Amino acid sequence: MNHRLLFLGPPGAGKGTQAQRLSEHHQLLHLSTGDLLRAEVKAASDLGKQVEAVMARGELVSDALVLAIVGERLKTHAKGWLLDGFPRNLAQAEALDDLLGGLEQPLQRVLLMELDDETLVSRLLNRGRTDDTEEVIRHRLNVYREQTAPLIQHYEALRLLSRVPSHGSVEEVAREVEMVLGSPS
Repeated sequence: MNHRLLFLGPPGAGKGTQAQRLSEHHQLLHLSTGDLLRAEVKAASDLGKQVEAVMARGELVSDALVLAIVGERLKTHAKGWLLDGFPRNLAQAEALDDLLGGLEQPLQRVLLMELDDETLVSRLLNRGRTDDTEEVIRHRLNVYREQTAPLIQHYEALRLLSRVPSHGSVEEVAREVEMVLGSPS
């Protein structure tokens, strides 16, 4: 599989789990922005030093810096890859489209992991994290929807969006992902 994929979906929908499974099963480069930022800091690269300085000030890492890190990783990777956790809004998506066009590696498919709110809330509460109260989770879901609705419309307009029902077991969802991609496992 030589796909260039993006995973979208609300917190608790299984994006990270499915992205990890798919990347391992098909030898795709899995680019999780959180992992990328931590790896750059650990490697003490020039970009990593910039990220560390931003984080030390308690600020969010800029879109430009995240794009630079993603671009550096993709420049040297001709095989398939998948993005997980970025972009989070329309401005980031448009900047990513430009970056990928310049690298001649445009997105081929965007997988939208879909799950109803009650199941999402239940999953997130069952993780047992102290900061995961029902009120906080529902707020995060509202923020996600506000930011992601334009993204969904953007990728639908580009005819890249595929919806993946994310209820059921990890294995059942993995089969759904593979079916959407046309590569049954």
